[in-house]
Amino acid sequence: VQLQASGGGLVQAGGSLRLSCAASGRTFSSYPMGWFRQAPGKEREFVAVIRWSGGATYYADSVKGRFTISRDNAKNTLYLQMDSLKAEDTAVYYCAASRGVISTSKDRYDYWGQGTLVTVSS
Repeated sequence: VQLQASGGGLVQAGGSLRLSCAASGRTFSSYPMGWFRQAPGKEREFVAVIRWSGGATYYADSVKGRFTISRDNAKNTLYLQMDSLKAEDTAVYYCAASRGVISTSKDRYDYWGQGTLVTVSS
């Protein structure tokens, strides 16, 4: 599986962005998919994850109620809708796929996209 993230940019606090992650590979629809982010000088952290069927989602407490993860298996695409953005959401956002069970741990993910930068100005 190869992943290509896009949609990052500069936005004012309170604004919205939608990230996309295009996947290649026939087995995309069978993998749990997640979004992680890494701010300068910080560890990569979990943001959201979605089951392969799209039926279950999990979010970090810091984004719950503001971000929505979704997927379109027919288009091999993962999304992250980010609303009410805050300055502390500034980071490089990565999409990832796991060959195993759904997880919030970055160590459980086998495939990673190249990252897309989100900058929120206050």
